[in-house]
Amino acid sequence: MTIAESILPEFDMEMAGTRKVLERIPDDKLDWKAHPKSNSIGWVATHLAEMVGWVEGTLTQDNWDLNPEGGEPYQAPVLNSRQEILDLFDANVVAARKRIASTSDEEFVKSWSLLSGGEPLITMPKIGVIRTWVLNHSIHHRGHLCVYLRLNDIPVPALYGPSADEQE
Repeated sequence: MTIAESILPEFDMEMAGTRKVLERIPDDKLDWKAHPKSNSIGWVATHLAEMVGWVEGTLTQDNWDLNPEGGEPYQAPVLNSRQEILDLFDANVVAARKRIASTSDEEFVKSWSLLSGGEPLITMPKIGVIRTWVLNHSIHHRGHLCVYLRLNDIPVPALYGPSADEQE
């Protein structure tokens, strides 16, 4: 079994669960925050939609510089509706799945670095980036979003088993 074949079932399951949560976000709550220090529902949802897009760059390049010398620093997209969030998420999931499926084991074990101004912040094998900074990171922020849904009396979808709102 290849690395791609071993990770795709988990990827598919986690992305399906993430989409179920993103589908619940009401447009009129995108600016809602649980606390002044917290990110808004819209920010968390946009972050979930964009981070799946990191797969492509991780598996086709050896690094990503957030603040390249002489270049523009990275800026996250600004999305203004649930539909825009879902559209970006869906496009990124399709592209990421295709890239994972076509990536060799040799490429997955190559080192990749996140840079800022040319200085490494993180260096790890590409498979570690996919597991940690895409899958685990998605699960982490999806959990935030589920709490935000609950605090706004929006039904939380069943993910790993029934939720209090869906006894499936």
